[in-house]
Amino acid sequence: MNAPSSSSLAGHTASGVNRLREDALRELPHLRTRYADAFRPVTRNGILGVMLAVGLLALFITGFAELGFSFAKMIAGLDQLGKFVILMWPPTPGTMSRFLLFVHALGETVAIAALGTVLAAILALPFGFLAAKNVVANRIVHFLSRRLLDTVRGVDTLIWALLWVNVVGLGPFAGVLAIMCSDTGALGKLFSEAIETANRRPVEGVLSAGGGRLAAVRFGILPQVLPVFASQLLYYFESNTRSATIIGIVGAGGIGLHLSEQIRTLEWQHVAFLVILILATVAVIDALSTRLRSAIIGSRPAAT
Repeated sequence: MNAPSSSSLAGHTASGVNRLREDALRELPHLRTRYADAFRPVTRNGILGVMLAVGLLALFITGFAELGFSFAKMIAGLDQLGKFVILMWPPTPGTMSRFLLFVHALGETVAIAALGTVLAAILALPFGFLAAKNVVANRIVHFLSRRLLDTVRGVDTLIWALLWVNVVGLGPFAGVLAIMCSDTGALGKLFSEAIETANRRPVEGVLSAGGGRLAAVRFGILPQVLPVFASQLLYYFESNTRSATIIGIVGAGGIGLHLSEQIRTLEWQHVAFLVILILATVAVIDALSTRLRSAIIGSRPAAT
């Protein structure tokens, strides 16, 4: 029996390759439909995404190199942390008078957070409507309102506290003003976004019934967004309780001022007591705020 020649083998191989190519070409339309993303050409957005990912990776690596990040230092610091924990035990206010002073300062901190949040909401409400596209059609007013909110929101609460301490002096009033300024921008932005996502049908119903634009806002938009506003307000009050503690360290009143003093005088048992007091208060406020937000959002009127 004669062995197949090399030319016949080459012919069979070529015909097999051709059949595979033809089968692949026949399947190509189906594959394009099924895996559209894989066949989509690289666009400008895709290139920008790759460049952004590379840039973030480079920034991450540079941060490790330039900021002195070291796992060895972290492990070595655990020994020092253990010494601090020993010095903090047992947590105690020291005397009853100091305990009452700390409790009063804690109440002051909660009051700073509450008053600052409420004042911020009052200021943010009109700016939220001015920054909403579906309420104010004037592009200039909309643009200026948005930029003003962005500018105010871009300054951290601690920076506002430092500014107001130098303007009105040490004390809780500076803390209230700092939280008010910081949250006005943030709440204004959130309010405007909630207004823009409100259902248009109630507004159209008020207008078709002969109501004006103010009536449309009052009866068409406000009932939809007020539960959202209340939920956001509660969340920021919860967050500002922690912020009010921090800004107290720079002299803006509250328990943060006492915490800073105890750290400077190395009264670590008092520091531990203050930290536990703050954590317990924040935990209670978080739990109450979460329940209230759930109840408010649960009672939100359904869109029709």
